Order: sequence, then structure tokens, then C-alpha cells
Amino acid sequence: MFRYFIFLSYNGAAYCGWQAQPNGISVQEVVANALRTVLRTPELEIVGAGRTDAGVHAKEMVAHFDLTNKLENEKALCKNLNSFLPQDIAVQKIILVNNDVHARFSAVARTYQYHITTQKNVFKNSTAVRIETPLNFEKMNKAAELLTQYQDFTSFSKLHTDTKTNNCKVIFAKWQQIDADEWIFEITADRFLRNMVRAIVGTLTEVGKGKISIADFKKIIEGKNRSLAGTSAPAKGLFLSKIEY
Repeated sequence: MFRYFIFLSYNGAAYCGWQAQPNGISVQEVVANALRTVLRTPELEIVGAGRTDAGVHAKEMVAHFDLTNKLENEKALCKNLNSFLPQDIAVQKIILVNNDVHARFSAVARTYQYHITTQKNVFKNSTAVRIETPLNFEKMNKAAELLTQYQDFTSFSKLHTDTKTNNCKVIFAKWQQIDADEWIFEITADRFLRNMVRAIVGTLTEVGKGKISIADFKKIIEGKNRSLAGTSAPAKGLFLSKIEY
């Protein structure tokens, strides 16, 4: 058996998320079907590094698949796949890895980015969320720093999931201005809970608007109760940006 990692990016606007589901078209389903067609292997399955929700994008998603025969030319396969895949999914590279390396379980860190614009921007309507209310990013960053001091993020987790633990190690969390009207919240952790980043962003913007204080944000984390946190930010501003192994 030969195991391969496939690195890809996608605009998630048209999909029900990464994970294959019965109620809509997923990125996983589209990529798997493309691989089966190009490689003529109808039984092929792919396993992703994680799941992204409906409407969420990825600058870098990693998945693995297994073949009984070694590929002759990975670059040629990438080219063929990109010709076959729709315009909103692109393959960057395919590499051979050890058979015991797993796209999901071997990952040691993941990074997400959330994009917001502070004024109307016609070129970023589908990939950033507009918030015209003035935001205090200095306070938002002070609140974000608190995330690295805690492990239990129940307050930012989707309810009734099958997760065994809500503990995560947040390594980095910060808002950065990248353009006159655009800010990015970047957060890196060893793992993320369902809806975690969007719930954090929604709550941090409440800090930025002055609706809650930094002390309140701390109490929300310590409260371990999703009802204490703010509304989840819209999916379209969220990107899975990097996975580390």
C-alpha cells in the first residue's frame, strides 16, 4: 500500500462543508470523485485533516488516500485533477508519505484566519464579513491573549457534539491589520472544537464594540457555558489556512 497526502484549497461558498453529508455537496465528495475518475479506482476513499463547516474556506486543507500501486507522476496527477475539478477547488501538490502518517491524527497544529472589512468592499463580499461599527482592536487583542492561558473551551463549542474533551491548547491568537479596511484574526491550536473559531470571533467583536469587557471575556471562558459567549460570526469570513505535521 502507498499513502499519499493531497494539499488543496477551496472556496467553500457552494459546499455543505468538507465532510461528506447526505444533505448537500461536500468538498470531500467532489475531490474523492475526481480522484476515482482520474485514477480509475472506484473504491478510493480520502480522509481529511479535519472538517470545515458549510461556507467556510480553506487556503490549505490536507487529506490522505491509499493506492495499491505507486504513482508514476504526482505533478501530472495534480494537473489532471485541476482540469477535472470545479473552479472553486484547487490541488497544490500530492506527496508520498509513510503508511502510518494520518492526515488528521498526525497533525500537531492547525491555523485558522478570520477576515473582516471595516467598510463596503465589492471584491471581498464572499470571503470577508463587513463590520462598520468601530472596533477597538487593541482591547480585542488583549482579550485574545487570554485564550492562550486556558485549556477548556466549552464556552466556544457547538453543543451536543461527540467530542470526548473540550480541551485545546491555543498557541497564538491575534488580530492584525493587512489593509486599510481589512483585519485578520489568526489563531493556532493543537485542535479546534466545532464552531470554536467563529464563536470566539463573535465574542471578541463584542469586546471591540464595547458591549462586554476584557474581564467579561475572561468570565465567559471560565464559565464553560456556550450560552455565555456571543453569537458565532458568519462562515464566509473563515479560512483554514495551515496544518502542521
